[in-house]
Amino acid sequence: MAESTAELDGARALRILREGTIRPRGLMPDCSNYTYLAQVRGHDGDLLAVYKPASGEMPLDDFPDGTLGKREVAAYLVSEALGWRVVPPTVYRADGPHGPGSLQQFIAADLSQHYFTMMPKRAEDFRMMAAFDCIVNNADRKSGHCLLDDTGHIWGVDNGLTFHPLPKLRTVIWEFGGEAVPQTLRSDAGMLAERLLGDEPWVKRLRQLLAAAELRTLAQRAGRVAKDGTFPHPSSRWAYPWPLV
Repeated sequence: MAESTAELDGARALRILREGTIRPRGLMPDCSNYTYLAQVRGHDGDLLAVYKPASGEMPLDDFPDGTLGKREVAAYLVSEALGWRVVPPTVYRADGPHGPGSLQQFIAADLSQHYFTMMPKRAEDFRMMAAFDCIVNNADRKSGHCLLDDTGHIWGVDNGLTFHPLPKLRTVIWEFGGEAVPQTLRSDAGMLAERLLGDEPWVKRLRQLLAAAELRTLAQRAGRVAKDGTFPHPSSRWAYPWPLV
């Protein structure tokens, strides 16, 4: 039996995702791309995961074909480098049953809860998610992409439309526009900008997942969050995703 979010630590979840056998259980409903719920069986446990093969991605005008799964993994790496735990454990599997694609730990969430129902009680969590989305340039943060797990932790999922070198921020989280970004988040963003210039293993992995221009603008956005320290306002109606949930 697959273990719950509370029962799996991140390191073990990553081992299972990287090494385990992927067995798709069926397509997940209401997804723009082919997205499978899968059971992943590893040497030290099982877990449920969301498998997104590159072959199932719908072509987009503004993102290169077959790159959305890699962006999911890059978002996880940035989330971990920041120490914010916004994105669930995510890996890229070249040996997926339907071809290469991302594999992310499935979050057993309370589906009655999403951004609109959890605000303003969880405002501090969403300030962090808003700062994260500014850094990764998230073009699709819907309310339903904010999941409350069985430990009370809020995760941000569906991070494939990220890291474009041009401004693409599209989100439901605009309540903080004009507010100062908390100093702790600004400090983390500044450290991220500096670390992106180095050669740590996770930075080398990012270079395999993203284009050089995308990495440059990632560092620039992190630096702006650290320096400017203000949450943005929506620039137009385009800044809101559809559907909102």
